[in-house]
Amino acid sequence: MNHYETVFILNPVLSDIQIKETVKKFEDYLVSKGAEMISKEDWGLKKLAYPIQNKKSGFYHLFEFKLDGQEITAFELEFRRDDSIMRYLTVRLDKHAAAWAEKRRERVKATKK
Repeated sequence: MNHYETVFILNPVLSDIQIKETVKKFEDYLVSKGAEMISKEDWGLKKLAYPIQNKKSGFYHLFEFKLDGQEITAFELEFRRDDSIMRYLTVRLDKHAAAWAEKRRERVKATKK
């Protein structure tokens, strides 16, 4: 099992309910394929560096998970099929990046307290 991180941007015209349903759909998809969810973060509405589909902002979400490598292609295909997803990026983390991600999660938890 490889360690992955996926950041995706949802269309800003979606309602809160639609956003939660879409995020839940992708989380359920990963779990159904045997993924171990490590963390998920909602980064909220952010301004884009450049317009995508004539939109200047989007809702950012991050998933960190462990999954077999052959399942990633099918996972990304689900992103391409969903009209509410404007962009996505999945990267495989090596041991150094995974350690950095752990430190980042701890910093986020410390700032929320």
